[in-house]
Amino acid sequence: MLHADARLALVKDWLSHDLRLDVERIEPASSDASFRRYFRVFRPGGTHIVMDAPPDREDVRPYVRVSGMLESVGAHVPRIHEVDVPRGLLLLEDLGSTHYLARLTEGGDPEALYGDALDVLADVQARGREFAAALPPYDRDALLREMALMPEWFCARHLELSLAAEERELLSSTFEFLIREALAQPQVFVHRDYHSRNLMVLPERNPGIIDFQDALCGPVGYDLVSLLKDCYIAWPRERVRRWVGAYRERLWARGHRECPTDLELMRWFDLIGVQRHLKVLGIFARLWYRDGKPGYLRDLPLTLGYVLSACAEYPELAGVGRFLELRAAPALARANERVERAARS
Repeated sequence: MLHADARLALVKDWLSHDLRLDVERIEPASSDASFRRYFRVFRPGGTHIVMDAPPDREDVRPYVRVSGMLESVGAHVPRIHEVDVPRGLLLLEDLGSTHYLARLTEGGDPEALYGDALDVLADVQARGREFAAALPPYDRDALLREMALMPEWFCARHLELSLAAEERELLSSTFEFLIREALAQPQVFVHRDYHSRNLMVLPERNPGIIDFQDALCGPVGYDLVSLLKDCYIAWPRERVRRWVGAYRERLWARGHRECPTDLELMRWFDLIGVQRHLKVLGIFARLWYRDGKPGYLRDLPLTLGYVLSACAEYPELAGVGRFLELRAAPALARANERVERAARS
């Protein structure tokens, strides 16, 4: 708390003394799963957003770099007005406070909203090849490191499961299969969290895109599955299939011809989705046990459900699907109840 108060004082001093801005008030705008925080700054005639990224925890330079890449291909990211790298502060355009999830929950038109999001994603992937090549690769080490969070934080810590040797071997062989499949996909610009909480609803050049600083060069299906198999909202399988097919048409119209058929893109989409959702199971559990953020636990059942559904579609995943259905799914209900009881006591 003292550290947070010191950072807020630093933000106020930076705005008033360094930037010489007339500030009426500052309010919390949001926080995320990292150490970054965001403040909305009210000034005569408008608002801005300050990103507060403690430099001993976060580096703002990747954000600035990736922001320029996305702007160059026409994506609507917050315009950067001021940068202070040593202190970890950015002054940004305010894209408002209504993200896709909120609008969809209120009854917003998913066809219009997802149509805009798919258009922008196709622009980024088809026209951002030069930038993708300059990003770090989503390579074997990164893919494996992410999935390894699942047995450690989700299975052992949250579910309190002691895995037998054959279960550990099953997970290991599944991870290797998913890595091979991911690396076989066309490699493109990957936002890594292109989902309903990071897409802002805007009246023009919709959507606004945030939280892109961890972008990598990786599988073509990754951002598509982040969007259409979102860990915070679910859509019927047939609608998702239709959106995936429409996305392939968008890529082709922009000259990206590395997705020959809807069936092939659907396989890429589903399999990288399993990799992503195994990772997310681990991350959501870690956010509670390591970082004290329990809010993501409520999204574990949907995330696990995505994995189970994909495993039922592909024979190569049948074994891990049985393990998750018989061991993880029953334990998840008990684990979440345990956490809820602890929170009430």
